Amino acid sequence: MSQTWYSDDAPPPGQPLTLGGVLRALGRGLPLAVVTFGCLALLLLMRLIERPIFGRARPLTPYITQAVCRSAFFILGMGYKVEGHPSSGVGALVANHVSWLDIFALNAPQRIYFVSKAEVAGWLGIGWLARATGTLFIARRRADALAQTALLTDRLNAGHRLLFFPEGTSTDGLRVLPFRSTLFAAFFEIAPDLQATVQPVSLIYTAPPGEDLRFYGWWGDMPFEGHLLKVLMAPRQGSVRVVFHPPIAMAELQDRKAAARLLHAQVAAPVAAYAEAPAA
Repeated sequence: MSQTWYSDDAPPPGQPLTLGGVLRALGRGLPLAVVTFGCLALLLLMRLIERPIFGRARPLTPYITQAVCRSAFFILGMGYKVEGHPSSGVGALVANHVSWLDIFALNAPQRIYFVSKAEVAGWLGIGWLARATGTLFIARRRADALAQTALLTDRLNAGHRLLFFPEGTSTDGLRVLPFRSTLFAAFFEIAPDLQATVQPVSLIYTAPPGEDLRFYGWWGDMPFEGHLLKVLMAPRQGSVRVVFHPPIAMAELQDRKAAARLLHAQVAAPVAAYAEAPAA
């Protein structure tokens, strides 16, 4: 079971409700909603054709998802930068988890499918979007290990590149929690046959000028609606940097615990560097 992370410090304050803030929220939120849900309708229509022909494979619709995610940062006015290159071939990616914005940041440069905890499927709005874009929902229980391995194998055989958040929860963006090794167990069963790789990815959010460094972090009991409104109302926006590290062959890793330690170290290093030297 995943556990929500809580900070010892009080979260950053929300944006004051002003006329200017409301106008900014409308100016950003309405176009974002139109693009997101308009393209979602197009994606669902294309799936009516794509699914009977290609089954699990999705050769066309992920490009719609990418277009939406790239447009989101333009609409929000956020800076967006990619370092390194997404790998290709069979395998997965692991990243630190900061915010709902991670979905846009990680989807924009590549065609991926998220692996999420089962309860997300029932979240209003987010769950619907996740299902439509091919998210794989899993119950993180040992009793379901065999079924989860079968699901992962099916997706990888279909050519899907899967993305995990091994922390199991989101944080304030200034730290990376220890990775849960149980998420890697299935890969050690199927990786030798598929020659799978795993690629670590670091997400580093830079707060808007003058704002708390944790501005984009979404954790604890923060309501989604409140955090979304804060981002939409901000007078100025910050940026996000997506760092792709070199992929690693799963066959080269000793076991799931060693994999969790190595991947955590690579993902955490750029995040720690930002947290320790924010003005750099």
